[in-house]
Amino acid sequence: MKAMEYLPKENLVEQALVALMKALGPVETMRFLNLPRSQRLESVERHRKWQATLNQEEFFSQVFGSVERGSSANFFYEIN
Repeated sequence: MKAMEYLPKENLVEQALVALMKALGPVETMRFLNLPRSQRLESVERHRKWQATLNQEEFFSQVFGSVERGSSANFFYEIN
């Protein structure tokens, strides 16, 4: 298997701009490059939103296997 070699950043940017200009033309290339980027949620906020969608019992059974309530292996269930 051959090792992968990356283009230097300057070459990558230049080739990408040439490809965009060829495919879209100058006006649409500039329009594409200036599209607003969606803001990323801060990682803790994103994680809390993900946690809010979880069913705790189902999640723990997927992660830890099915565990009977009250057993020592079920420590996490009893915290909350």
